[in-house]
Amino acid sequence: MATAGEKEDVGREIHIRDDLSIPDGEITYATARSGGPGGQHANKTDTKVTLRFPVGESPTLSEEQKRLIIKNLSNRINNEGELLLSSQKHRSQAANRETVRNRFADLLEGAISPDEPRRNTKVPRSSKTRRLRNKRKRSRRKEERTWSPSEDDLY
Repeated sequence: MATAGEKEDVGREIHIRDDLSIPDGEITYATARSGGPGGQHANKTDTKVTLRFPVGESPTLSEEQKRLIIKNLSNRINNEGELLLSSQKHRSQAANRETVRNRFADLLEGAISPDEPRRNTKVPRSSKTRRLRNKRKRSRRKEERTWSPSEDDLY
């Protein structure tokens, strides 16, 4: 609980995984008016929340983690090196802030998690037999299309 004069978000962290949490101080939130339905309330309040996270300047992330985030989330990073996310799904600013924080955590976790190595698999016997059966069927069908003269046609 925040005491008088303190901002409630100060000291909060966004939990990414067991060994990584991003302090809220590294993140900037901006608000704007949302588009879409909502009537009078939506026309005069800033409910859209945009999260900005400067990936390269983060003291919390290792160099390897920064590299992975920049590589895997390059389409969401602007020219200043900031990861941008926004939410205008809900009609309240608090709900949109929570939504964007959760999406941020999910994106970062996915970006820094190593890809599982591909396991080589054998082609199943059923696939092989199905392929060969279809191949024979096509071959017969094409064979039936060809005309070969019979003895009656020669005379």
